[in-house]
Amino acid sequence: MPHPLAQQLVTNLAARGLRITTIESCTGGLVAAAITSVSGSSNVFDYGFVTYSNAAKSAMVGVHQDLLTAHGAVSEPVARAMAEGGRIKAGADIALSITGIAGPAGGSPEKPVGMVCFGLSFSNRNRVVTETRVRQFGNIGRDEVRAAALEFALDWALEALS
Repeated sequence: MPHPLAQQLVTNLAARGLRITTIESCTGGLVAAAITSVSGSSNVFDYGFVTYSNAAKSAMVGVHQDLLTAHGAVSEPVARAMAEGGRIKAGADIALSITGIAGPAGGSPEKPVGMVCFGLSFSNRNRVVTETRVRQFGNIGRDEVRAAALEFALDWALEALS
């Protein structure tokens, strides 16, 4: 059964004639899977990117190594670059990026487990708007952080279309 927010997103995108792409790290393709579980999603989704490593972020969507070195993969500047690069690469109107620390390992005092950075890049009528948001879901478990990131990303995309 399709995710209800993904169903709403696909319907909303189709009604507006818009296409979306995803650039995912810690969610490993969960957002793309939710979108493509909806019948008719091929009208709004061509492909997504799973950019789990820094090398993949650079090779697939053009995130510069200097940015990764300066800020780390889990950061708003990298989430922004992922969204912008993915939107351009996919030729999409909207791009959602997600990079975070799902845990249980990998956190630090500055970037604790459960910290997830999101990017949304939207191109409309020769105008591009890119925003970032950070959420701290806490050390609630790896699957739970990933599920919370999926929910937040779908909800934010719907909000952006309103």
